[in-house]
Amino acid sequence: MDKKIAIQGVSGSFHEIAARHYFNGGTFQLVQCNSFNALFDALKFGEANYAVVAIENSVAGSIIPNYAHIKDSGLKILGEVYLRIEQHLVGLPGQQIDEVKEIHSHPMAIEQCGEYLNSLRRKGVRIIDSEDTALSAKRISEGELRDVAGISSRLAAEIYHLEILDEGIETNKKNFTRFLILSAEENGVKGAMPNKSGICFKLPHEQGSLSQALSVLAFYKINLTKIQSLPIVGQEWQYLFYVDLVFSDYEKYRLALKAIEPLTSELQVLGEYRQGERPTANQPVIPSEQMLNRAGSNPLNHQL
Repeated sequence: MDKKIAIQGVSGSFHEIAARHYFNGGTFQLVQCNSFNALFDALKFGEANYAVVAIENSVAGSIIPNYAHIKDSGLKILGEVYLRIEQHLVGLPGQQIDEVKEIHSHPMAIEQCGEYLNSLRRKGVRIIDSEDTALSAKRISEGELRDVAGISSRLAAEIYHLEILDEGIETNKKNFTRFLILSAEENGVKGAMPNKSGICFKLPHEQGSLSQALSVLAFYKINLTKIQSLPIVGQEWQYLFYVDLVFSDYEKYRLALKAIEPLTSELQVLGEYRQGERPTANQPVIPSEQMLNRAGSNPLNHQL
């Protein structure tokens, strides 16, 4: 049976590109969700058996709500994908940049292209937030919206038959997003030992409690690559800590978890997996036509 993969957004989004990278060579159905809440519900109610979830961007930072979504969902992290994000100004064939009166896109994409868009704002162009980069491209195409442009991936421009009016408009060329692959049906790594994990825990509100836990991880030579704290609703000044760990010795990693357990409460392993390959700033993005051929997909709309 084909995999059913939930993504936030519509076909052509960076979530779809991440799915194509991770599930390279296979066919799958896209379950297109209009929000991250709908995405997690798609797995909860059996509409999908995998999900691709953006968790952090090198320019805009962490996508905070998704940490709590992952913990509360009970889903396991199977892997991760790092994408170099290239943003393009797209519009109907024949559209000229100096004719554009509005630009639509996701707020994070708009933030990533701030320097470019500021020059257009000064010329009176309106910048309008939308739910998704690819959805902006889709609406321009389906509505035949002249004088309106979007910011999207090259793949979205291909899918919705739009022209790229200006390419690579992101301010910072070292613009990367990290996506997590989640599932309720599987956990762990097939054919190779994991070398990365995501954990979360609560610490007592006492002086030095965090440094003690981190000292234990350092003693076992566990590399901490990410730490994110979130307040616990209803428990003032109490926090959950979400931590990414990288290790070369799985047994030492398990000993480290056992050693920090008495120092913490509600310790939870969110997933153990192989570390994703990080692209470089000068690494070319896979062309859209090659991406379209890399794995077939059958989009499904999913509204919750």
